[in-house]
Amino acid sequence: MIVIYIITLVILFLSLLFGLIRILRGPTMADRIMATQLIGTTAVATLLIFAELQTLPSARDVALVLALLAMMLTVAFIAKVWGKSIKEKK
Repeated sequence: MIVIYIITLVILFLSLLFGLIRILRGPTMADRIMATQLIGTTAVATLLIFAELQTLPSARDVALVLALLAMMLTVAFIAKVWGKSIKEKK
């Protein structure tokens, strides 16, 4: 079972790497927003796997808080970007 967790962690770290590349190279702001959401979700999944490997139930609570913060960050980022574009159109 540990082998499955390790393989999953490798895949998640690759996903994190591709997300970072997309943030740096993203041609549009929407690409960067989606990459930020991907990094937040990947961090939650990684933390949950580490919690399972280390048998730390409190890390699941931390993962839940991190998921909520990632969602709030995405909402704030979208509001800021779309707020600027709406003001520019007026």
